[in-house]
Amino acid sequence: MPLFGGKKDSAKKSRKEGKDADKTPSVEDKYILKEMLGTGAFSEVRLAESKDHPGQMFAVKIIDKKALKGKEDSLENEIKVLRRLTHPNIVQLLETFEDKHKVYLIMELVTGGELFDRIVEKGSYTEKDASDLIRQVLEAVDYMHEQGVVHRDLKPENLLYYSPDEDSKIMISDFGLSKMEDSGIMATACGTPGYVAPEVLAQKPYGKAVDVWSIGVISYILLCGYPPFYDENDANLFA
Repeated sequence: MPLFGGKKDSAKKSRKEGKDADKTPSVEDKYILKEMLGTGAFSEVRLAESKDHPGQMFAVKIIDKKALKGKEDSLENEIKVLRRLTHPNIVQLLETFEDKHKVYLIMELVTGGELFDRIVEKGSYTEKDASDLIRQVLEAVDYMHEQGVVHRDLKPENLLYYSPDEDSKIMISDFGLSKMEDSGIMATACGTPGYVAPEVLAQKPYGKAVDVWSIGVISYILLCGYPPFYDENDANLFA
């Protein structure tokens, strides 16, 4: 069954209207896929150039359906969440494509690297720089929450700089663990050790406040250069 649905109906329609009606654009029809930008467990990210607007560059996340088997619901959820969000500090999903073997997500291209890397490079931030950055994160998260979306995995690795410039804006990325509040009560223990709110660890029902906890941890790291909670043993960390 296609991830995005609708193909069965279009196939029926095509039998009535002719073979051309069933032809839907492929990613190769609209984009030139270029060099690799990164890889993940189920996907790779490549640079893509628009054929309609030469020189206009995007990032395309390419997900292998075979590797994704059994986790299709997670991808569908991520796509639904991204389609709901449009904000200058959230990496934008522009369009999607699908073929027999892969799913393609055309994303806004960000080139400034992770906040994590800049923290490692700088050691810590001044109060002014930290407050400017956290203000952007708070505005984006406030918007997300207004749209009924909880990220559930906010951390420096998922905050990207739009460009390499020193004063570049920050962008929230990676909505793989995000959840829409209207899709049911949240009680799943998920996130990254060190950034997870106490109620998540306790496996109690939780809401938007878990994102605020994570932002507090990020703020601490920006100002101090090290995390407020750390242990090489996760069991000790969560005790």
